[in-house]
Amino acid sequence: MNQNDDHHHSHTHAHTHTSLPAEPAPIGTAASPQNSSSHGAHDRQSHQHHDPDVFKQKFWAVVLLTIPVLVFSEHFMGLLGLSAPHFTGSHYIPAVFGILVFIVGGMVFIQGGINELRNRQPGMMTLIMLAIMVSFGYSLLVTLGLPGQEIFWELATLIDIMLLGHWLELRAVQNAGSAVDEMARLLPDTAYKVQGEKIFEVPVTSLRAGDELLVRPGGRIPADGRVIHGESQVNQSMVTGESVPVAKKAGDEVIAGTINAEGSLRIQVVNTGDATYLAGIMRLVEEAQRSKSRSQLLADRAALWLVIIAVTAALVTAVAWGISGAPSEIIMERVVTVMVAACPHALGLAIPLVIAISTSLSAQSGLLVRNRLMFEAARDIDYVVFDKTGTLTEGRHQLTGIIPALGISAEEVLRLAASAEYEAEHMLAQTIVNAAQEKNLDLLPATSFESMPGRGITARIEGRQVQVGGPNLLALAGTTVPPELTSPEKEALDAGQTLVYLLIENQVKGLLTLADRVKEESREAIEAIKSMGIKVAMLTGDNEKVAARTAGQLGITEYFAGVLPENKAAVIKNLQGQGYRAAMVGDGVNDAPALVQADVGIAIGAGTDVAVESAGIVLVRSDPRDVARLITISRATYRKMIQNLGWATAYNIVVIPLAAGVLAPWGFVLPMAAGAVVMSLSTIIVAVNAQLLRGILPTKGEAST
Repeated sequence: MNQNDDHHHSHTHAHTHTSLPAEPAPIGTAASPQNSSSHGAHDRQSHQHHDPDVFKQKFWAVVLLTIPVLVFSEHFMGLLGLSAPHFTGSHYIPAVFGILVFIVGGMVFIQGGINELRNRQPGMMTLIMLAIMVSFGYSLLVTLGLPGQEIFWELATLIDIMLLGHWLELRAVQNAGSAVDEMARLLPDTAYKVQGEKIFEVPVTSLRAGDELLVRPGGRIPADGRVIHGESQVNQSMVTGESVPVAKKAGDEVIAGTINAEGSLRIQVVNTGDATYLAGIMRLVEEAQRSKSRSQLLADRAALWLVIIAVTAALVTAVAWGISGAPSEIIMERVVTVMVAACPHALGLAIPLVIAISTSLSAQSGLLVRNRLMFEAARDIDYVVFDKTGTLTEGRHQLTGIIPALGISAEEVLRLAASAEYEAEHMLAQTIVNAAQEKNLDLLPATSFESMPGRGITARIEGRQVQVGGPNLLALAGTTVPPELTSPEKEALDAGQTLVYLLIENQVKGLLTLADRVKEESREAIEAIKSMGIKVAMLTGDNEKVAARTAGQLGITEYFAGVLPENKAAVIKNLQGQGYRAAMVGDGVNDAPALVQADVGIAIGAGTDVAVESAGIVLVRSDPRDVARLITISRATYRKMIQNLGWATAYNIVVIPLAAGVLAPWGFVLPMAAGAVVMSLSTIIVAVNAQLLRGILPTKGEAST
C-alpha cells in the first residue's frame, strides 16, 4: 500500500554540500546479542568506584563524624566566639574522630590521587590528596606534641565538601543502561523452524544459514533472511527508520528484529548471530562508545595547575623561611598554611554544584541529562541533524486528502473505505477508520472480509465488492484510475504521499492520500535553532520524495534521504570530518549509532529504549523545541562554571602567596586560621554564585541565545 518505499537502496540522496561514503560500513563483526549483557556487566564492574551511592553513604557517615571534631576543636569554636567543652581527655576527641574521618572519607581521594599520579595526569584528586595528607599529618604531629595548632576541623570539613561535590557530580551524570542490551531484546528468543511437513520451535541461537523458518503474523523476524513463500507487510521502522510497513514477497530480504504484520512468511536464513544487520548496528554503537573522547573537566585542568602552584609554593616557602633562619616549627606552620590555603574547597564545588543545579533545572524543564560531557558540549554545537519519523513528525500516518471519482462524494469514499477496512489490523487501515469516526460517519456492515497481503483487502458492502489497497491492487483487479484521477494521483505521488485506492466492482472510485504529519512544534524548533546561527539538516530512511516533502514543510534546505543505520552514523562522522560539531536528534533503533557518534546525542523521550540509552540527553516531553532550550541552558551553565572557576582559582592565586609569607618583610604574615576562614568564605561565594544560575536559566518553553 506504499509506493514510497525505497528500502533496497542503501545509497544516500544528499541535498547538501556534504559528501558521503560510497559504501556502507561493513557489518558482521559485532558482539553477538547473546554476549551483550556480559559486556555491560564488565563495564559496570569496572566503574563501581564511580557509584554516586558510595559517595552519598560516605558523605553522611563523615558528616556525623565531623560533628564531634568541630564541637571539641578549640580553634574552630574560638572562631565562632564559643568555648569547646572541657573534660579529661577531651582534647584528644578531634584527633580520634579526625582519624576516623580520614579513614572513612579520605582514603577514596588518596586512592584517586595515587591513580592520577600513576597515569601521570595529576588533577583534582591529587590536589585533594595533598591537602588531606598535609592537614592530617600536621594535625597528628601537633596532637603528639609538635608546637602549633591542630586543624583536624579543617581536614574534616575539607573531606565533607569534597565528598558532597563528588556525590552531586556523579548523581547528575549516572548512566544506568546499555544500548547494546536494549538492541539485543529486539530479537526473539525462539524461532519456528520448518523441516519437511513439521514445524519445531527452536532457540534463535541454534539457527544456521539455509534454515527455513515460519514467521507468523505479528511475530518478530529472528534472523536476516530471504522470503521464499508468502506475502506480508513488515514494520522496519525500529531498524531502518521507514515510516510505513514495507511489502514483502518471495525474493525480498527481511531483517532480524523487524515485525511481521498480518501475513505469514516462509523465509530462508541468510545471516545469524554476529553477521546479522542488527548485530552490525550493535557493533557500530559499541565502536562509537569505545572511541568517544573522555576529555577532562575544566576543574581538572585548573586543578592540575593548582597542584603545580601549590607544591611549588610550599617548596619555595620552606626554602625561603629556612634561608631566613626561622625555627623548624615556623617553617612547618608556613608550609602547612600554604597547603591549607590551596585546599580546593571552592574548586571542588565550582563545577559539580553548577552541574547539579543545571541538571535539576533541566529535568524540571523536560530535559534529562544522562551524560555531562554531552550536556557541556551542547553549547558549541553548530550543526543539528534531526531524524524525521517520530522526531519532526508524529511517527504515524494521517489522512491528508480524499479525491472522489465522478459520481461519488468524498464522504462516501471515506465511508466505504473505512467500512471495508474496519476489521483490518494494518496501521494505515486503522488510520482510515479513525478518520471516518472523527467525522462521525456511520460505517456500513461488511461481509466476506479477506486480507490480501501486499495488495489490500476485499469485502462485500451492500451487495457490492469493495476493495481497498495500494497500487498492487490495481494490477490484481486489471484496472487503472479514471482520467479525472490521473492528475491528482501524480500530484500525490510527487508530494511523497501514500496512496490508497478504493475500488467498487473492480473500478477505481476514489483515492485517499496519507502522510506522516509534521509536528506543529517542529517548525518553531527549526526556526529557533536557525536563529542561533546553527545549521539544521534532516536525516531519514524514507525515500527522496517523502524527505523532500517534509523538509519543504519545515523550511529545511539540507536533508539526507534513504539513509540506512550504518550510513546515518557515517553522515554524522562526515559532518564532523568537515569541522562541524554535530548534534543528532532521533527516536529509534536506527538512530542509535548516529546518536552515539554525534558530539551530542539527543533522544526523543517517547522513542525506543535503545535510542534513549544511546543518547546523552533525553527530551522527556518529546518536543523538538527543547533542543534550542538545551543549547541555551548549556551556554548559561558554561558561563556560570567559568565564573566559579575564575573565582576559585583567583582566590588561590592571591591567598597562596600571602600564606607563604611574601609580605613578611613588611610585618604581615597570614595566620593559619585566617587562611582557613578566607578559604571557607571562598566556598560560600562559589555556592551562592551557583545558586544564581536558577535566575539565569529560562523558565518558560522559549529559548534564548
